Amino acid sequence: MSIDPLSTRAVVTRGAKPGRTWTSTSARAPRLTDVLRVVLLSAGALVCLVPLVWMLLGSFKTPTELATMTFLPSSLSFENYTTALGRFDFGRYLANSVIVTVGATVLTLVINSMAAYALAKYNFRGKTFLFLLTLATIMIPLQVILIPVYQVVASLGLVNTLWGMIIPAAATPTGVFLLRQYMLSIPDELIEAARVDGAGEFRIFLRIVLPLCTPALAVVAIFSVMWRWSDFLWPLVVAQSESVYTLPVALARFNAEETVPFNLILAMGVVATIPVLVIFLIFQRQIATGIANTGIK
Repeated sequence: MSIDPLSTRAVVTRGAKPGRTWTSTSARAPRLTDVLRVVLLSAGALVCLVPLVWMLLGSFKTPTELATMTFLPSSLSFENYTTALGRFDFGRYLANSVIVTVGATVLTLVINSMAAYALAKYNFRGKTFLFLLTLATIMIPLQVILIPVYQVVASLGLVNTLWGMIIPAAATPTGVFLLRQYMLSIPDELIEAARVDGAGEFRIFLRIVLPLCTPALAVVAIFSVMWRWSDFLWPLVVAQSESVYTLPVALARFNAEETVPFNLILAMGVVATIPVLVIFLIFQRQIATGIANTGIK
């Protein structure tokens, strides 16, 4: 009597208990490097959230609780918020921040997209040098060029105006770089075909190039909103009256008081942080997709 080994193996396999499997998107078990990466990223996220959680909890505390470093507030009272809103013209400062942020973002998208299109799709002498010079300006901090920029703004009569905060921050080398890298992926044949059909350069830019660069434009817009909303140094230098203060400058007013009300500063800090945090959480996927498509790895 002979026994077929293949049939025996099949019976054993069918009768065996299923082994333990991992819950993951792939069939294989996670490697040690994958586990370490997730643990390190999770720990880093928690570390970044600690200041935000501390600020949120501190906005409900009394000055005594802040001085004694109590972790949880005794009550979730909104007295700090109502007191802070009554201490200064919050509506005016909020409107100024919105105007400066929106105006600077719109100008940033217009100027940076035009500069990026010229550097990506036009051939002219000195293009590479001009692009490298634009990238080199990323390494120059605002503190180095603060006095020359202020002199230019003063000569134009834009000191103590919202335009003085909007215009100098319009052109950013980072935005030019991101948009140029994305525009390089647009086929030149598409633009040439539009020229053959009789489309003008400005029409090609508006109807063909900009719609194809929507992900990169979204990234630049989100970055611009986060930068302009939280900008403090330049609005502090330009604004010389309370009528043009932005939220960061207005918050600094509390530090000039004899007794610094840290509980009120934390309350207004939460109010100033919420818009940027909400925008980032909503558009974080667009940020990752746009940066990935610009060639930054």
